[in-house]
Amino acid sequence: MQDNRFVIPFLGIIALVLVGFVLKAAQVVILPLIIAWLLSYLLAPIVKFLVRHRVPTTIAVLAVVVLLLGFFYLIGVFVQTRVMGFIGQYDEYAAQLTQITSDAMARFNIPENYFKEFDWAGQIGARLLTLSGSFVSLMSNMGMILIFLVFMLLGKPYARLKIERAFPRNRAVKITSVTDSITGQISRYLSIKLAISAITAFLVWVVLVIMKVDFPVTWAVFTFLLNFIPTVGSVIATVPPVLVALVQFYPAFWPAVIVLILLLLIQQVMGSLLEPKLMGDSLNLSPVVILLSLVFWGWLWGITGALLSVPIAAAIKIVCENIEALKPISVLMGSGKHYQKHA
Repeated sequence: MQDNRFVIPFLGIIALVLVGFVLKAAQVVILPLIIAWLLSYLLAPIVKFLVRHRVPTTIAVLAVVVLLLGFFYLIGVFVQTRVMGFIGQYDEYAAQLTQITSDAMARFNIPENYFKEFDWAGQIGARLLTLSGSFVSLMSNMGMILIFLVFMLLGKPYARLKIERAFPRNRAVKITSVTDSITGQISRYLSIKLAISAITAFLVWVVLVIMKVDFPVTWAVFTFLLNFIPTVGSVIATVPPVLVALVQFYPAFWPAVIVLILLLLIQQVMGSLLEPKLMGDSLNLSPVVILLSLVFWGWLWGITGALLSVPIAAAIKIVCENIEALKPISVLMGSGKHYQKHA
């Protein structure tokens, strides 16, 4: 019995390592499955609405999937075209930014070969190509995502009936209540996050258009995507338009400073004030959990994993919150602000 206390934790660690290895090795299948699972929570209410209005389930699912496919196709073409358009003019921006760097080094008496070994222009260009390639790779997996999504949406209307047939009445009612709560909270979280990201992107576009910064639509879409990554995403999304404003209006620095202040203000208001109010305390994740989730899923699946890290963490927290035995995990994953208010 004494040995078991040491063996069980080690077995748990080994199991986690093996799960991580499987997730890494089978990401070609698992990643589209998780994306489809999250999308099903957004699209299931639409399918239910159509079915309630006497549209056959199969036709309702196919209609929703076709619309989704068209939407993602347009977004994919749009983003790829915009990114490649920016990359086409990248040499001009890189030359101007090099000039700014040289002027700054001369002004502050920094030796010219101080940053010689660091090819920052090449690094930025490589990151842009990597980001564009990751997005194209995600779009190329859309076929598998749609296949999983179709089967999930087709099976959702019968889930309640299967639970009622599989379990005694009292237990079936409890399981149905828990699953409905999980579905509702995840759908609410994803819907609010999608709306907040869209509004943030729109406000960024307005600011950039008013300030006459190049490629405002590109940076707005960039902001929309990266807004799913908390804290880090908003910082990363702010840097490119500020750099473009700096290069575009040089030697005037004030336009870039104004753009920086306005974009940070938008991110703070939307991310720190509005989003927590709409989400509520139940979805308030601990910063440590967000960081660990970001590091883990980013390491596991790259940029796509980073984008999905917080939705996955939120979904895990919601599931744990609605299952009695796992509630302590949900409490530990939260920020604790709610308990401080009621202390």
